Amino acid sequence: MANLTRLNERIFLIDAHDLGRVARTGSYIIKEDKITIVETSASPSIPYILEGLKELEIDPSNVEYIIVTHIHLDHAGGVGLLLRYCPNAKVVVHPKGARHLVEPSRLIAGARAVYGEEFDSLFDPIVPIPEEKLLVKEDLAELAISPNCTLVFYDSPGHANHHFSIYDPVSNGIFTGDTIGVYYHELVKDQIELFLPSTSPNQFRPDAMLESADRIKALQVSSIYFGHYGMTSNVNEVYRQLSYWLPIFVNAGNLSFAEHPSANPSEHKEFIKELILKEVSAYLDERDVPRNHEVYEIIWLDLDVCSMGIVDWILKRK
Repeated sequence: MANLTRLNERIFLIDAHDLGRVARTGSYIIKEDKITIVETSASPSIPYILEGLKELEIDPSNVEYIIVTHIHLDHAGGVGLLLRYCPNAKVVVHPKGARHLVEPSRLIAGARAVYGEEFDSLFDPIVPIPEEKLLVKEDLAELAISPNCTLVFYDSPGHANHHFSIYDPVSNGIFTGDTIGVYYHELVKDQIELFLPSTSPNQFRPDAMLESADRIKALQVSSIYFGHYGMTSNVNEVYRQLSYWLPIFVNAGNLSFAEHPSANPSEHKEFIKELILKEVSAYLDERDVPRNHEVYEIIWLDLDVCSMGIVDWILKRK
């Protein structure tokens, strides 16, 4: 069932088949003395993670840490369910996210507002986590998972206030969740790397996103492990594209509000989405990516949510 990729001698990527899609959301297994999982995706992804552990000959009861970069349901929605199979694990979470894992009602309400009647099929069940199972990590906190590996946590807002990124000194890599964007794995076979910012509601802040990216860049990492999806060693291209695309996303929002002052939020979302899609399509046209390429389906879905976040950000500023 699981699609398992060995990224290096100790880090493996499991395709969690989020949204029922291949290469959408990944769960990372770090094979150290203390087995560590980074990201769980939503509850429907848990069977894939368990199958991946089985392929790696890891007993779930031997998993010691499950880390979620942030508490959006496509990254952490399945953590409560996974914990049932990993009874000895602690869940590592940002201090601003911990209470929502214990009492997830606001998380559920927020996701229902975005996904509507699709919520149950995409995310159900959301299992609360006992408070004693949580391990909260502040900025620059550490977590030793072997004598040779101590992970370091970096507060990295911009996509969400409850977001941290996790530096792995052994691979000189960092798990960035959604902080510095989405890696469109559908284009890898075409030798194209596309990284777009993730500006979903309701805590998107472009200045904070760029500050987080600068902080990650200063670490001079060799690899970036994305929540969506996979690893790249072309780290400077990630930073370049974030700096290129983020102003385009923000300007699309400002332009919509300037040109359509009487539009409602839903109308602004559609205007913004079309403006960004036009820019992304032109970028891919230049690289000979056909308009019927599979990547457009997921870009369309992402831009729908990203546009909601831009509208929310602008309305809060107003």
